[in-house]
Amino acid sequence: MPIENLIAFTIASTVLTLLPGPSVLLVISIALTKGTKAAMLCIIGDVIGSFVLILLSFLGVGALLAASATLFQAFKWIGVVYLAYLGICQIRETQKGSVSPETTEENRPQWGSFWAGTITSILNPKAIIFYMAFFAQFIDPAGSLPLQLTILTLMSAAIIFVLLTLYVLLARKTERFLKSPAAQRKIGYAGGTAMIGGSVLIATTR
Repeated sequence: MPIENLIAFTIASTVLTLLPGPSVLLVISIALTKGTKAAMLCIIGDVIGSFVLILLSFLGVGALLAASATLFQAFKWIGVVYLAYLGICQIRETQKGSVSPETTEENRPQWGSFWAGTITSILNPKAIIFYMAFFAQFIDPAGSLPLQLTILTLMSAAIIFVLLTLYVLLARKTERFLKSPAAQRKIGYAGGTAMIGGSVLIATTR
């Protein structure tokens, strides 16, 4: 694979990952409401979900979703409902006066955040089709297809992990200035709203 292809792929993937999509909103929300450990578990889940999406896209599922509007819509709305459900649960926890991120950090890691990241990533049919089309732009027909797909997949995973981690660090840095109970409630509501906003983003994709 030509080095210029790798450079172009890195730049394009970085720009696309930085855009505030469902995964970014979910990770920021969890960072603010559940703490850094939970957010990192969410990121790991998102990366694993991305691996699954890439595999599915090149096993033909992407083409199947592109050809079947019914299947595409089914996948999409399952993802919409799931992410909206997470947002509503977060808002309800805030109304009940749930623990702060500092308290959560002292408890056992919240594996629910891992599964939230994984499921939210997988239940995005547009992403499956996107990976199939996006990767194809950087593959050299003269090179080894399995090797190139492996390289691009690992690069994509690394970019997602690093950039989402930066979002978490930024969110947590901001949260430290908001220590009062009233501010914590606002963070909880904002986190739940962000998740619901992510579901709206998925719902409005075509």
